[in-house]
Amino acid sequence: MKKLYALLLLLFTATALAATDNVVNLYMWADYMPMSVIKQFEQQTGIKVNVAEYDSNETLYAKLKTAPNAGYDVIIPSSYYVAKMRKEGMLHKFNKAKLPNLKYLMPSLLNKPFDPHNNYSLPYLWGTTGIVVNKKYINPNSIKTWADLWNRKYKNQLLILDDVREAFSIAFINLGYSINDTNPEHIKAAYQRLKQLMSNIKLFNSDAEQNVYIDEDVLIGMGWNGDIYNAQKENPDLVYIYPQDGFSIWIDCLAIAKNAPHINNAHKFINFIMRPEITKEIVLAQGFSSPNTAATKLLPKAIQNNPIINPDPKILQRGHFQNNIGDSVALYTKYWDLLKIGG
Repeated sequence: MKKLYALLLLLFTATALAATDNVVNLYMWADYMPMSVIKQFEQQTGIKVNVAEYDSNETLYAKLKTAPNAGYDVIIPSSYYVAKMRKEGMLHKFNKAKLPNLKYLMPSLLNKPFDPHNNYSLPYLWGTTGIVVNKKYINPNSIKTWADLWNRKYKNQLLILDDVREAFSIAFINLGYSINDTNPEHIKAAYQRLKQLMSNIKLFNSDAEQNVYIDEDVLIGMGWNGDIYNAQKENPDLVYIYPQDGFSIWIDCLAIAKNAPHINNAHKFINFIMRPEITKEIVLAQGFSSPNTAATKLLPKAIQNNPIINPDPKILQRGHFQNNIGDSVALYTKYWDLLKIGG
């Protein structure tokens, strides 16, 4: 009887473990993937997707740094955090034999300095950061560069993204520096330049930026291309401008956490996301740019030809890819905190 009990217990435990293993744990930005895509993956593979959300790269990094065995499998860090996490051994190296759909990805978005050869990350969505104006109140032709935001006539009118890298980028560009600058004197100069902008800033916002522009609570400021593309559907007076003095280009990437408990399922999920018809569905829902050549061809012509989502290559030549700034992030954060408390 004891042997039978032991055998039944062993079978029960194995069944429970198998059920637990038939999952993939996704840790991503809030509302960054259509539930329809997740449901399709579950239906087609039988693998359950558990979703947890974060509001910034900093939150993602801190969570995995303090709790490396938290159980997350697939994560979606931005490019400059991929570089940081890769160097700190926080990412699992891909088995590319399990990712045949990476053949659909745009070569122009691969093999970047933040992850040479893409051994640890693959592009999920990408986009740009530009200037947004409401043409009902402000002539878009009067706005050419980031420097225009410092004009005193925009006192207490601007929305600035609540993102330290994005905010510092516009100051660096205005000063003629790289958006990935790590020179302490340049970082201080950017902080001082942003201090001069404070009287024009009405609010810092990233989470509800789209709604703020739709509701016309703010008429001018910074914006992410996909958010403004979606906002235009409800407020056609919104205009997205690529500044002539340059702008940041970012890539949000699919990656696997170093201590992911479901490595095989994580590869299956990432490969599924790279299927052209799935990427198409994600782009239609999110409004950001597709990294998938085949998926882009499946999009409606109106979207393929929309300069917000698919800017002309000549425009992109003015863009600068965000990259890792190493230990300089501490200095950025110090000045960012000072800026927001009026220091």
